[in-house]
Amino acid sequence: MKLNNKRQAKRDKKKGFTLLEMSVYVAVFLIITVVIYSFIVWLTHSNIKAQAIRETLDSVSGAMGRMIYEIRSAQSIYSPTATSSQLSLETLHYLPEGQSSTSIDFFLCGTASTTLCLRKESQDPIALTSDKVEIKNLSFSQIATATTSPSIQISLEASYKNPSDLPEYRASVNVTSTASLRTFQK
Repeated sequence: MKLNNKRQAKRDKKKGFTLLEMSVYVAVFLIITVVIYSFIVWLTHSNIKAQAIRETLDSVSGAMGRMIYEIRSAQSIYSPTATSSQLSLETLHYLPEGQSSTSIDFFLCGTASTTLCLRKESQDPIALTSDKVEIKNLSFSQIATATTSPSIQISLEASYKNPSDLPEYRASVNVTSTASLRTFQK
């Protein structure tokens, strides 16, 4: 009988986990949890960064496309108001009744002058860039040659608005493009 009791006691000891085994299981579980959590955080930050970059690129691309279209369609550059940070064009688009030409302007507007705007003659400005994007630098320079129509070089620097300066929201774009007036008249 004593022998059976010893065997029974040995079997009872082997039914549970030792403290060392439990510690190893908990440590493995914690490592797996930390790795999964880190991956989810990284994935979220990457998604936010991609969204900020996409928003900035889309906004600048759309604004640049609109400016190039208007430059190519313009009759001439309206020199008295054209500066390095504002472009004024004479155009046949958007003609008010009874006028033979009208003007459009591209310039920075908004409360902090960080939005690229288009203003048709005597109308309120229209924002060409998203409210999530701010224009850091805008410059226009006229490139003229004796034999061809004038060209306008546009330089534009924009960034995603990031008041908290979080790394995942940092996105900026520098774009330079040139467009020539197609209907130039001397």
